[in-house]
Amino acid sequence: MRPSGPSAAAEDSLYHQQARNGRQGVLGRLGELLLLVGFLVAGTIAVIAVGAAAGYALGLDFAPEDSERFLDDPLADTVMALAGIAIGIPAVLLAVRVGGHRFAGSVASVTGRLRWRWLGVCAAVALPVLALQTGLLMLWGWLEEGDAGLGDVEFPSWGRLLLGMVVLWLVVPFQAAAEEFVFRGWLAQYFGGFLRSPWPGIVVASLLFALAHGFGAWSGFALLFYSAMWWGWLVVRTGGLEAVIAAHTANNLVAFCLSLVLGQLADTETAADAPWQALVLELLVSPAYCLLIARLSTRYGVERRGPRRSGAFLSSGPAAQ
Repeated sequence: MRPSGPSAAAEDSLYHQQARNGRQGVLGRLGELLLLVGFLVAGTIAVIAVGAAAGYALGLDFAPEDSERFLDDPLADTVMALAGIAIGIPAVLLAVRVGGHRFAGSVASVTGRLRWRWLGVCAAVALPVLALQTGLLMLWGWLEEGDAGLGDVEFPSWGRLLLGMVVLWLVVPFQAAAEEFVFRGWLAQYFGGFLRSPWPGIVVASLLFALAHGFGAWSGFALLFYSAMWWGWLVVRTGGLEAVIAAHTANNLVAFCLSLVLGQLADTETAADAPWQALVLELLVSPAYCLLIARLSTRYGVERRGPRRSGAFLSSGPAAQ
């Protein structure tokens, strides 16, 4: 008799194999995909509605019709956009639990949860590395173009700067984690549910990740695809999303906080518009970070495979949260 609760993958399964719980056929996989899309659409609509209501209550103006923003205030509009992306976390967890008939935490790691100590180690490495990368890119631009390389600079007031920093540090980690849950997490496991190799899922997820940032410069697209490929490998190598959540969060915190300080939050450019200099640095930084984290994961004894257990069905435990 098939269990009514969530089922786990076979013991010793790698990260991309966590969807192999024997509970899905072709229609089941299609249903999980449709559920995810539905949850994402519904969540995005809800965020827009709440953001519009909050903006109205705070007396904020809506952006002009020819603008790419929703709210005229750059900070409020940025927070609303980030919240709209962050909705991907509950959307993935619900789709996996309802449509995939497995523990939602299996998307986080092979242990069925986020490994917070390991996440802290990765963050301690990622933040200085990504800050150094951004600093080198700014220095490169300044050496080539002088002050013009910084664009239009308009420093905010101290009050707005403090408010912006607090809000960004609260929201950006959820936005970055949501993108990892969708692309490096759910997509990799979706393909891993019926393919032995993790690479088809990594390649497709990397391509979609680059496309999701829009069409910009060729160098920006190449940068996004290249880094996503390394991050996809790192997830399978370390058995979870912690290392890429740390890197993505660090990268976005540095970028958004820098934009806030320079008064450039209204700038609509994304990583897809990155110049060739950024690609050159990424060719070095991505493998350096990923290989270092992979080595640290061995030193810290980070689980790469699911736990050994008797039976494929778990009725309780930390993964059920």
